[in-house]
Amino acid sequence: MPLTEDGDGLARQASFDDEPKQPLSRVPSYIRLTPRRAVASFENLVALANHQERLREARKIIWRDRGEPAVELADVWECIEHAGRGGLRAGTIAFAIRAGLNLVLAMLRFGKVPKEMRFALIRHAIFGKDSFRFAATLGSFVSLYKAILNALPIVLPITPSSPPPSPFEEDEEEQSGFVTPLEIPLSERQPRLSLSAQAHQQWVRKKTRRWHAVAAGAIAGGVAIMFEKRSRRLIIAQQLFVRGLQGSYNSFTLKRGIHVPHGDVLLFSLCCVQIVYALFSRPETLPRSYTTWLSKAAGAPITAIEMVRDLNRMGTFDVSHLDKILAREDLAPANRTAILARKALATATPPDFGPPYPPCGVVHPWIESCMAVPLPRLWTVFQWGFPIYGALHLIPLMLFKRNAFLSNPLRMLWKAAWGTIRSSAFLATFVATYQSWFCFKHYMYALLSSQKKVKIPQIILAFFGSKYSYGLGGLLGALSLLIEEKRRRGELAMYVLPKGLESAWLTARGKGWVFRTGEFGEMILTAIGMGMVMSTYQNEPQHLSGLVRRILYQFIGPN
Repeated sequence: MPLTEDGDGLARQASFDDEPKQPLSRVPSYIRLTPRRAVASFENLVALANHQERLREARKIIWRDRGEPAVELADVWECIEHAGRGGLRAGTIAFAIRAGLNLVLAMLRFGKVPKEMRFALIRHAIFGKDSFRFAATLGSFVSLYKAILNALPIVLPITPSSPPPSPFEEDEEEQSGFVTPLEIPLSERQPRLSLSAQAHQQWVRKKTRRWHAVAAGAIAGGVAIMFEKRSRRLIIAQQLFVRGLQGSYNSFTLKRGIHVPHGDVLLFSLCCVQIVYALFSRPETLPRSYTTWLSKAAGAPITAIEMVRDLNRMGTFDVSHLDKILAREDLAPANRTAILARKALATATPPDFGPPYPPCGVVHPWIESCMAVPLPRLWTVFQWGFPIYGALHLIPLMLFKRNAFLSNPLRMLWKAAWGTIRSSAFLATFVATYQSWFCFKHYMYALLSSQKKVKIPQIILAFFGSKYSYGLGGLLGALSLLIEEKRRRGELAMYVLPKGLESAWLTARGKGWVFRTGEFGEMILTAIGMGMVMSTYQNEPQHLSGLVRRILYQFIGPN
């Protein structure tokens, strides 16, 4: 029995050893994924990738990426389809931009509008006529331009003048020697462009001619401007014409090696000659808002400016202007005496209105001496312009250079502050310089007309008393633009150029020197301007300003 029991124990031990051993039960230190969870994670990654791809595609609808290649189109129908998509995209973006701007302006007026009218105000801001007009203007321009530009090479194909050179044939010039970039004249050097820009220019040279872009831009611009309000057409046409002149001038001077030192200051000065002359002689040739701003920036009483205009145009003035100056509490005693003497002459029988300029006490009634006027006027105008230019320097910095502003706020704030100081000093110096010239030319007129020892040519005496002498003051004051930053001088010149051209055109038309354009003047001016702009954009985009080039690229693209 014991043997049997021992045998059974050995058998049980052997069978126990033959069974597989179970692993120790413990919680693993890592995450164990079952096949179902792995498949779910993979599907989530695919969904996330698809979502990111859709976001990129949606972003392309609103914002065009840099380096987008030109679209190759085979027939006219593809051109129409391509133009339709581009015009719809441009119109939608334009509607959103204008509606958003109107909405912001409407929200700023909420405090002055009753609560029951606020919803109607918001509805009008978003869905008003202005939003649809702006969308129709940009949408029609983009669609017409794309259709004409891409259809002209198909309708009027271009035959290549010579086959492209073979890379296996040696060039005689290459055998003679290699020309380094330093040996190329400066006028013949080409700007360094990106690969996408080079590919775009190669497509332009292969497919189109310069007149294609001119014709497409002129037709599209002339039609598109008619969707805007008549009151806005002239302002838009002027800006487009000026930008076209800028690009054409840059291209012309670079090709011919022409360089005008301080050309932006020279252009600004010539425009200021016309603008200041018009302010004191032909104010109807300037926009009313611009005339009001100039009068406020001058710092002189409005009655003094009106008195100067009357003397320049009629040789007389309204005595009530002198009464308004005499009623001022800050009128200096010596100035009061001079103004009363001038009033007595004007009210005599027959009336004598004196020299062809008002007393200096009318222009600066609170200061007796003309020598003491420039410095206080300099500080007053500097304080007046500082908040205006502060907003112009700071707001674009925070909107368009947000990343740089957040990464180094102190440096960017100092940059904005320094720019504000320079801009305010420019405006203050302009006004102070012109004020000094105003008093100096009247002093010279009185001095030269009263002395008898030296015979002064009558033309010199007549100039100091004429209305054209005010324009020379604008020329001298415009030299203060040298205080401004170099990159801002061209922008300021482009700002005053359309106003100077408009004033000169209206002045010449009033004298019968030029013809009247009638109802189609804005359309003709826009067509000429956009013809120049689009010709430069398609062939030599580097000659346009960066802002204009980026806007055109976002709305139009390569083609």
